[in-house]
Amino acid sequence: MSKDKERVVLGLSGGVDSSVSAKLLKDKGYDIIGLFMRNWDSLLNNDILGNPNDIEDVCPQEKDYMDALKVGETLGIKVERVDFVEEYWRDVFSYFLKEYEKGRTPNPDVMCNKYIKFDVFKKEALKLGADKIAMGHFARIKYDKDGTAHLFKAKDLNKDQTYFLSLLKNEQLRNCIFPIGELTKKEIRDIAKEANLHVYSKKDSTGICFIGERKFSEFLKNYLPAKKGNIVSKDGILLGVHYGLMNYTIGQRKGLGIGGIKGTDNEPWFVCGKDLKTNTLVVSQNEEDLLSDMCIIEDINLINPLKSKDIKGKFRYRAKDENIHVELKDNNEAIVTYTNVKSVTPGQILVFYDNDECLGGGIIKEVYYKGNKRNY
Repeated sequence: MSKDKERVVLGLSGGVDSSVSAKLLKDKGYDIIGLFMRNWDSLLNNDILGNPNDIEDVCPQEKDYMDALKVGETLGIKVERVDFVEEYWRDVFSYFLKEYEKGRTPNPDVMCNKYIKFDVFKKEALKLGADKIAMGHFARIKYDKDGTAHLFKAKDLNKDQTYFLSLLKNEQLRNCIFPIGELTKKEIRDIAKEANLHVYSKKDSTGICFIGERKFSEFLKNYLPAKKGNIVSKDGILLGVHYGLMNYTIGQRKGLGIGGIKGTDNEPWFVCGKDLKTNTLVVSQNEEDLLSDMCIIEDINLINPLKSKDIKGKFRYRAKDENIHVELKDNNEAIVTYTNVKSVTPGQILVFYDNDECLGGGIIKEVYYKGNKRNY
């Protein structure tokens, strides 16, 4: 028996973006099922320290689910719930912790898309008879006649999320819809209000993907022991004590606890290096100590082949696109050269762009400046 309509299973989070996505899909005549993902269990995962929600009767995740149900009721669409707590811990959170143990700065949102939203979610959607899946991401997608996907930045560049989609395989993007990719955030909220969706003014989710806001240094203590060590200047002068290298990122200026210590021209101190062997945090007041002009990236993923060795690259979300030169190697690594970019950080994602098209990316492994490896 053939279906009258194409079935789309939408990731419905209870936020305004996915809610408006549901409305837009319904207006286009799709048969829609909203699928709410539960990926974190604070009790099961020992999420105690740094959790501001312990005192609440209803956790934010349950509130989101209730919002998703109410949106489904308003729009007249069915809402299902699925539990990916085990998969999230195995494929996203374990990676997150291992990267911090290595002294690197991971990006769990990228891995959440790769392993959860566009992998196990997609498999679950197929069980529900999906012809396509949809997500409320700020991104645009186009297809060649053979079904090859091309990922483009959203119309609202301030909200663009292609950075977080850069490690997806082309096949993961096939048969996907991003309904809000051509809209601005204001337009989305206006549509939600006009459609009587109660989430029209709901704040955007922040913090760690599917976990939410946490007091970060306390949160990490639930899983990784915080080992105190010395804070020293690049010249080796002892300046203070840190409370775990994992709590600091390259370029960080606030929260170092050495603000009262004067140095060159009273300039602020910032993190410029980590020594895992001696558990030492290195700080500087010289901006040049944050510059790099080359990096090695690993675990490269190409959504589509690079059209040139000279393209644009984004070194972290919200950073501007930089001119980069990419030399791909046989071991799924690449040497990337560029001109003096600050705070390029191991563990972060370097994303490739050709104008507005996202071509893929990789994980920053090592960072160099004038031929010398940075102690990042």
